[in-house]
Amino acid sequence: MEGSPHRVSDVMTHAVVAVGRKALFKDIVERMEEWKVSALPVLEGDGRVIGVVSEADLLPKEEFRDSDPDRFTRLRRPTDLAKAGAVSAEELMSTPAVTVHSDATLAEAARVMALRHVKRLPVVNAEDILEGVVSRGDLLKVFLRPDNDLSDEIRRDIVDILFPAPIEPVHIIVSDGVATLTGRVGDAARIPLAARLVQAVEGVVGVDCRLTDAGSDAG
Repeated sequence: MEGSPHRVSDVMTHAVVAVGRKALFKDIVERMEEWKVSALPVLEGDGRVIGVVSEADLLPKEEFRDSDPDRFTRLRRPTDLAKAGAVSAEELMSTPAVTVHSDATLAEAARVMALRHVKRLPVVNAEDILEGVVSRGDLLKVFLRPDNDLSDEIRRDIVDILFPAPIEPVHIIVSDGVATLTGRVGDAARIPLAARLVQAVEGVVGVDCRLTDAGSDAG
């Protein structure tokens, strides 16, 4: 997992459990329990994703099991009431499915999850054929990168490019994902940019930029 930015293809799970549109309610629950997942892609034909069934789609059946919804509830939550009476994946699924492509960056995938309030995203190709699944936990894998890998990337892709001839060597120490940069450089205007670029490195938890302007020593 070298270099930034990382892509969904770097962290996604390729072995995916899914269901067809005719899958029954109980079968869906059993498959979620067996695979310890909170949502399942619904596939058609050659593996095209046509929707997703999540725990949220299944819960209305329990919520409205022994209740007689009032008029306000019927007006406000018609979709949930319909799902309470559903028995198959095609009646339960949320469609169109919220998906992501394998070449999307992890930041892009995280943004989709946050905006759409989902925990898992089916990964599809240009024809919407299922290739894998990426979860919130998968997106966090970048924070498992070794500190020395982060230090090497910061040196190679940022420091050596922005400060090819520092007044004194720029030292980079990464500890538990926190990157500390020290040293004197000739182009002070690039220091804020360096801090921003280091923070953007996949796996960096925080940045302590202590680079100083060699010009400030004059006078």
